[in-house]
Amino acid sequence: MGLLELFVLAVGLAMDAFAVSVCKGLAMKNVSYSKAAVCGIWFGSFQAIMPLIGYFIGNNFASYIVDIDHWIAFGLLVLIGGNMIKESFGEDEDNYDDNLGIKIMFLMAVATSIDALAMGVTFVCVPINILSGVSSDWNTVFGAGVIGIITFVLSCVGVKVGSIFGTKYKSKAEFAGGIVLILIGVKILAEQLM
Repeated sequence: MGLLELFVLAVGLAMDAFAVSVCKGLAMKNVSYSKAAVCGIWFGSFQAIMPLIGYFIGNNFASYIVDIDHWIAFGLLVLIGGNMIKESFGEDEDNYDDNLGIKIMFLMAVATSIDALAMGVTFVCVPINILSGVSSDWNTVFGAGVIGIITFVLSCVGVKVGSIFGTKYKSKAEFAGGIVLILIGVKILAEQLM
């Protein structure tokens, strides 16, 4: 996986966090840079940590899945993307709460980064190859950092978007993120089968 693919993947993964940040911004009476940064730090950190956990868990099983790794990557991406698309059409059950406390933000950060955990397993099947002459472990750490930074930025933007536009773009963001992940899965599968 190259830098462009990683960037597109990171944007797709960040859409859940963006959507939740939009809801946070909607609930806030006064949006400040510090409030946006709190959302960005929570979501960005978890989006960076979870792929690493998934990668190191998946690495233990790499020898068992080497022959079907492209199917696993495809399946996980389609599953995650399909779920995001489904959620984009679902009824809006979000409680628009401006609470940025540790407990609520921890739970939201975990919930929005479960797909990033599964993506970490995918990195075992389709390794990140951006830093030449560096092990796949360090390439994955770099990739997780990119995902975290992009999520941080999009979460900060989401808070502001929510305060200005409300939830108008929430479902569109989830839908777009789902489509992106499915397309990446199809690309991975097509490259392996051809």
